Amino acid sequence: MDRFPFPDDLIDAQREWQATYRALAAPRPRHATELRRRLLLLSVRIHWHPWWSTPAGRSLAARVELRRLTAGDRRADAA
Repeated sequence: MDRFPFPDDLIDAQREWQATYRALAAPRPRHATELRRRLLLLSVRIHWHPWWSTPAGRSLAARVELRRLTAGDRRADAA
């Protein structure tokens, strides 16, 4: 059972954010302007998602858990 029932679109946005951030952090990224714009759009989408207004979403621990939950993708990409 998940401690925080994150909606799928919020998880997807966080995964996209992390992938975009990694692409932008690479040495001499291609299309850096587009990546920065995408990162900003995803940041806004995540920050203002309606789920954060629910009782479960009001805790700081929920934001940390969302990042932790989607950080597993980073390890899978590196393998």
